[in-house]
Amino acid sequence: MKTSRRAALAFAAASLLAATAAQADTWPSRPIRLIVPFPAGGGTDIIARELTNKLTSYGYNFVVDNKPGSGGNLGVDAAAKAAPDGYTLVLGQTSNLAINPTLYTKLPYDPLKDLTPISLVATSPLVIVAGTATPFKTLDDLVKAARAKPDSINYASSGNGTVSHLAMESFQKAAGVKLTHIPYKGAAQGITDVISGQVQLYVSSVPTLQAHIKSGKMHPLALTSLQRAADLPQVPTVAESGYKGFEAITWFGILGPAGLSKDIVAKLNADINKALQDPTLKQKLSGQGADVQGSSAADFAKLIRDDIPRWGKLVKDSGAKVD
Repeated sequence: MKTSRRAALAFAAASLLAATAAQADTWPSRPIRLIVPFPAGGGTDIIARELTNKLTSYGYNFVVDNKPGSGGNLGVDAAAKAAPDGYTLVLGQTSNLAINPTLYTKLPYDPLKDLTPISLVATSPLVIVAGTATPFKTLDDLVKAARAKPDSINYASSGNGTVSHLAMESFQKAAGVKLTHIPYKGAAQGITDVISGQVQLYVSSVPTLQAHIKSGKMHPLALTSLQRAADLPQVPTVAESGYKGFEAITWFGILGPAGLSKDIVAKLNADINKALQDPTLKQKLSGQGADVQGSSAADFAKLIRDDIPRWGKLVKDSGAKVD
């Protein structure tokens, strides 16, 4: 190779490195789009807005973009296909990152290859609630009635193969009961039907059902975490209700497209973890039934890797499939 050719290539490489470093130094210089792959008002949306509100005090400017559809796949896919410049992120969670790879025969993205994990944000137990028109006051009431008349009791979830659906499939096996699953497209209509008495039970994350529990429109039977929730201390867990070791929680975390700069990942990770230690933010998320976590980018990546086969087994055992 001629000297001039080598010099030109060396100059181009140096220029690219300098441009990358400059981008990291000046980033973010404009608003960051944070995609929430579910409708406004749900648990994922609440967590996204509380977190971004806090991050604005660190010099960030976020635009929350609700992009629901296809079990969260549309929003996550949009983030996966965005330019890896740090200006498009997504708040992913268990369903679209750990469950959907097995649930959907044709997933438009690969969670392990097409996304860059940045930080775990929070976890949340699910809560099994009964409509006030039902006679169920405890989980034991439900189990006794279900054993007496299999398939006579129905429960709503936000869709086939969701965390809520699979958690209840797991619980039915543990309790030796058969319930009838009624999948909805999202939480809103299912909640309305439980409150009106058309459906007997609903299962979802605490942030989604918290307000309805506190208003007395729904009666909580049990939480799916190993420990009780700080904001619902009166509600027992499934584990302490006679099903030792039972656990099914959902988690939420920030990711960007594959190829995101390590410098941007490091900055975001540090600032997100700093924000999550803020007492006011912790209180707000706790008030919504979410347990603040935080993590390294590597630990969040490991969580996703480990949970795909774990939830995948539940998907296969349940027979759920979405094309």
